[in-house]
Amino acid sequence: QLVESGGGLVQAGGSLRLSCAASGGTFNNLIMGWFRQAPGKEREFVGSISRNGRTKYYGDSVKGQFTISRENAKSTVHLQMDSLKPEDTATYYCAADVQAYFPDIVQLNENEYEYWGQGTLVTVFQ
Repeated sequence: QLVESGGGLVQAGGSLRLSCAASGGTFNNLIMGWFRQAPGKEREFVGSISRNGRTKYYGDSVKGQFTISRENAKSTVHLQMDSLKPEDTATYYCAADVQAYFPDIVQLNENEYEYWGQGTLVTVFQ
């Protein structure tokens, strides 16, 4: 089970930190990803972090603005969002891809993620 938290209302230029807590499995075996979906738009890849946290990959629209991290001891992954813009308004989802063999790889394909959270809404206003 994945549960996101930390969404809310923020003024443009501000920051938010989303968290996703995992339960019911072996967190160290999970590649974690963040996606977002704005109203009327398709779901968009935000970023992914490898099982050991050493490899990270971001979507073009958030590179240099968002940072993914994970705390394996707490079965939690975070998404630090800085310099937020109104176009960042969306429901943000965390997702998990079970990967027991390769600790350094990330996952860009949303269809490969087996588990999804319920989403947390982020609204950025001017």
